Amino acid sequence: MKKVSPIIWGIAIIALGIILAGNAFNWFNIDLFFEGWWTLFIIVPSAISLITEKDKLSSLGFLAAGVILLLAAQNVFSYDVAWKVILAIFLVMIGLTIIVKSMFHGDAAKEIEKKINDLKDEKKMDSQSAVFSGNDRVYKDEVFSGSNLLAIFGGVDLDLRKAKFNKDTVIKAFCLFGGIDVKVPEDVRIVIRSGFIFGGIEDERKSDKAKGKYTIYVDAAGAFGGVNIKDKDEK
Repeated sequence: MKKVSPIIWGIAIIALGIILAGNAFNWFNIDLFFEGWWTLFIIVPSAISLITEKDKLSSLGFLAAGVILLLAAQNVFSYDVAWKVILAIFLVMIGLTIIVKSMFHGDAAKEIEKKINDLKDEKKMDSQSAVFSGNDRVYKDEVFSGSNLLAIFGGVDLDLRKAKFNKDTVIKAFCLFGGIDVKVPEDVRIVIRSGFIFGGIEDERKSDKAKGKYTIYVDAAGAFGGVNIKDKDEK
């Protein structure tokens, strides 16, 4: 689906160019600056994400918020009502997310938490953070014993493809309006526990995900951000 997203964006940009050219040559008259036109910057990306991304809930929430603001701009109801409805929608979505994760991932999450706590007690973990900035860390023939990753309005890139492993390890990752990329060798297993609000973690590895001599336990959380696990550079 990631290949679909640029195609949709390309089509949208081409359509915008055609509309601007048509208006300039008087072929047709499509008013791009109607009341509430700015809500398209919320509606269009949310609609595209709803089609292309796995996290449908957050995309649906932002799409609903954009439509509600558009209706308010069209004087269907007041902005005061619009913001109250949007707040209610997001509170309901957050509540549903918590309930669903507790119902369907409870046993697995407890097992992973136990292993994460055991491993954290044994090892000294490195820390990599990016706050309004970027942080790249590449392991080259170094023993990896775990890491705490933090990205707030920034990005962290942790490259473990040439790292050495002698035991199972832990990665703690938190991102707020930021992103974290973790590149791992092809011969490790990944076990994930996540707790995101409007964001998520995605395992994009091409190798056999079920095999590996050692395991990396990833404990990821955050809001309006994401963690990507890869085994190759993007082309």
